[in-house]
Amino acid sequence: MYDVIIRNGTIVDGSGAPKFVGDVAVQKGVIAEVAPKIEAPAIKEVDATGMIVTPGFVDLHTHYDAQATWDPFVSPSGWHGCTTVVMGNCGVGFAPCKPENREWLINVMEGVEDIPGSALTEGIQWDWETFPEYLDALERMPRAVDVAAQVPHSAVRCYVMGDAGSENDDATPEQIEEMRRITVEGLKAGALGFSTSRTPLHRSAAGNLVAGTFAQIDELKAFGMALKDAGFGVFEAALEHIIVPSELTWLREIAEESGQTVIFNLSQTWEYPQMWKQVLEQLEDAAANNVGLYAQSAGRAIGILMTWLGSAHPFLVYPEFWSLTYGLSDEEKLEKLKDPEVRAKILADSPVDAGEFNNFIATSFDKMFLFSEYLDYEPDESQSVAAVAKRQGKTPQEVAYDAMIAEDGRGFLYFPLFNYAEGGLEPLFYMHQHERVRMGLSDGGAHCGAICDAGMPTFMLTHWTRDRKRGEKLELEWVIHRQTQQTAETYGMFDRGLLKPGYRADINVIDYENLKLGSPKMVNDLPAGGRRLLQRVSGYKMTMCKGEIILENDTPTEARPGTLVRGPQPAPNI
Repeated sequence: MYDVIIRNGTIVDGSGAPKFVGDVAVQKGVIAEVAPKIEAPAIKEVDATGMIVTPGFVDLHTHYDAQATWDPFVSPSGWHGCTTVVMGNCGVGFAPCKPENREWLINVMEGVEDIPGSALTEGIQWDWETFPEYLDALERMPRAVDVAAQVPHSAVRCYVMGDAGSENDDATPEQIEEMRRITVEGLKAGALGFSTSRTPLHRSAAGNLVAGTFAQIDELKAFGMALKDAGFGVFEAALEHIIVPSELTWLREIAEESGQTVIFNLSQTWEYPQMWKQVLEQLEDAAANNVGLYAQSAGRAIGILMTWLGSAHPFLVYPEFWSLTYGLSDEEKLEKLKDPEVRAKILADSPVDAGEFNNFIATSFDKMFLFSEYLDYEPDESQSVAAVAKRQGKTPQEVAYDAMIAEDGRGFLYFPLFNYAEGGLEPLFYMHQHERVRMGLSDGGAHCGAICDAGMPTFMLTHWTRDRKRGEKLELEWVIHRQTQQTAETYGMFDRGLLKPGYRADINVIDYENLKLGSPKMVNDLPAGGRRLLQRVSGYKMTMCKGEIILENDTPTEARPGTLVRGPQPAPNI
């Protein structure tokens, strides 16, 4: 008798092979049998008729480094079929950390990833200093979803050089050697890789560049040698989007010299809309020479959700907005903004110069789209604020104001910042079919006031395989493969991502035809009442982690089978 049998589902096994109708049996946390019909009985049987059965999703780019210490479900990723998340990306994290540097690391994470500092201060229970001690703390906590960590450059640099020196100074040979040693220690304790940031967009709440942003190449190569010394691990780099091609020389050298995987972010930009094609050519050359160089791309535009209570909207650069709303609670602010006289005063004001990037975000009305009514992540020009304003004989500012004041002041505008320079997601259609591009950049747990992309695994199914109207779709089997076996194996987790005997019983049962993303909502459920954008979903009949049901009918259960993934995980010996 098996523990669980999922019957009559359409099995999409994660390998990319054609789907088929059949049964999946689970015993002692692993998949015991997959067949068109399993005759044996089970303690629990799940009817999956008309639904798809997939492996649990593995998200390789999240920022739950703090949240994983208090939230067993690492929401919202756990709501969207994820059973494993990899954190510690972009060179930021919370270990190693000396007690006197805790506030500095919180300031870095608050600025880079837009996570409220008050939530981090209240939520993190600092019972570690070294990276191995941080892993021990993660392992002690009961959790629903597996988590995996990487060693972050900024934390290592601060630990060795101090908070002030780590931001701008070049490291000495002795400091570089100590950082290499600490990284090897972290890898041997169970980290799956190392991460760094090279983009000026990543700044602390105080406005300082992330430690290591302009680190010399000899320092970066030392981290590559740490991977070589450990014998495994991924080198993850967050690069400045518009100069990615010029950074690939040293990244390729690290991949060649370490013998390990190097992965970086790839997005289409407004400045250089065809640059991604050049990057793909370089990746093809790396593949031809058996060099482990890979990109990761998002499943949709990396887009800002603009709302009155968020981190970005057009009127943040209007002095009158600040003078009328500063110091008010959220509810008081919304009530104020609904006042016609307040509306008139703000609309009569003019924006101040907030710098090139902020000006671009606040004033590009042709690139902002009405969102709340459509929930469309691939909108056409007719939905832009500029187009609507022209049709209605209004100013773009009026249209933007009224769109955000809708829904009792909680309406949204959508600004597809990357991957939308040609007016649609066609570049991603090609990126997501490339042999050297991985599914990533969901940023789960981060950008709490502006981006809500942790639901990307669901979006990949609803938009790319079922609902897309503005171009070709992707095959369901391929999209499942990209979020399961492919992402798991990128980080050395060969024990999951497939519905085959001997593999971990991380499983989703999904009502595919009725799967639906909910509207984003701004909530205050982080520690200290911190805000974050969340996006619910309906259609997950069941999610299992290690053979236990952690979510049923879109509702989390009390099961806590998850754990810390320590180091690479071998494939089952079957």
